[in-house]
Amino acid sequence: MNLSDLFKSEEDLQLEKKTLVFLRWIAIIGQLIAILSVHFVFNFEFPVFVCLLIVFLGTLTNLYLNLWFKKNDLSAFDSTIFLFYDLFQLSLLLFLTGGIKNPFVIFLIVPAIVSSTLLTLKNTFILAFATILFLIILTFNHLPLPHPGNLHFHVPDYYLYSVPLAVIIALIFLTYFGARFGIESRQRAGALRELEMALAKEHELETIGLQAAAAVHSLGTPLSTITVIAKELRKEAVKNPKYLKDLDLLLSQTKRCSEILKKISTAQIEEDKFISEVTIKNLLIEITKSFEEISNKKITLNVDQAKKEIPMDRSVEITYGIRNFIGNSVKFSKSKVNVDLETDSKKVKVSISDDGPGFPEDVSKRIGQPYITTRSEYLSSKAGLGLGTFIGKTLLERKKASLEFSNLKTGGALVTIVWRTSDVII
Repeated sequence: MNLSDLFKSEEDLQLEKKTLVFLRWIAIIGQLIAILSVHFVFNFEFPVFVCLLIVFLGTLTNLYLNLWFKKNDLSAFDSTIFLFYDLFQLSLLLFLTGGIKNPFVIFLIVPAIVSSTLLTLKNTFILAFATILFLIILTFNHLPLPHPGNLHFHVPDYYLYSVPLAVIIALIFLTYFGARFGIESRQRAGALRELEMALAKEHELETIGLQAAAAVHSLGTPLSTITVIAKELRKEAVKNPKYLKDLDLLLSQTKRCSEILKKISTAQIEEDKFISEVTIKNLLIEITKSFEEISNKKITLNVDQAKKEIPMDRSVEITYGIRNFIGNSVKFSKSKVNVDLETDSKKVKVSISDDGPGFPEDVSKRIGQPYITTRSEYLSSKAGLGLGTFIGKTLLERKKASLEFSNLKTGGALVTIVWRTSDVII
């Protein structure tokens, strides 16, 4: 991820109120301990009561935020206001206690760092700019550094001016790192949510199938009982013809219901067979044919016919994962896609290659991470690297597959999926 990637994040982010309240309590307690210990323990002379008043005002704002501020999730604007106040409060304390000479000046970078990890870049740069402005002011305007008694502490000018420079460098570095970490964390969280939703949907479909099977089993017995009783009543109704028509209708409807249940039961059995019994070869045939129907690209499946076919579990993870990578190859190839299957007693290997632009060299080692971006709009639009690839890779790895991403010497991308035969065979 480069600097330009950070500017592309326009998420409407929010900061939890309890998180900000907790951080501000830590700051307030730390300020209070520092002021009291420096004045009363080490006997440093400075406007202690003014400093305590500033801390008290900070306490009131935090009580307001905790008790009376109704939002549980603060907007980026609300969070920025409170963080700016904290920055301003700390700057006032530093102004009264030596300014840039005060070792606690390093804490001026905290609000910007908090913003970089939890808020948008716009808000982060506002706080970073304010931090730099306060640093410049504190460098040239501040009360003398407190000292006990007649002890005077002189700071050389070169040191005095190097401190704000060092703080600004630390601010830039940590803000960039925090922004990168925050964005990548949110992207991974989003990808995992998408994955959980896909698996939950599949589980729901499986549940519906089980419910259908249970319904067939539950309705079969009472329907058979009704049929038997209706047949017996029809025998008795020969002497009373006015009931024959109704009984014949009842028998025909029960027969129809039995046929419907039989179809459902048969379909359920076929579906279960479809899900559980398949060879890797047949699975690849089905997937490649589905893409051939919707694409004009040439898709070739190469299978060593001499090798023994491997029965495997037709799981959602394997099916989706393979479909994803074949789909990417079809999408980004120029004219052809090759799918090669190799099987033996030790491993099952599926290789998917195409004649497209291949994987960008600068991201080849990070393929499979969510939302990979590159320096080039061409690369980010052509590489096909993002949430789908991350989910496909994750699903296959859950089924004990190992994946490798590389480029062919002749050009084009190559995805290699390998299982141990013992891990896939039923």
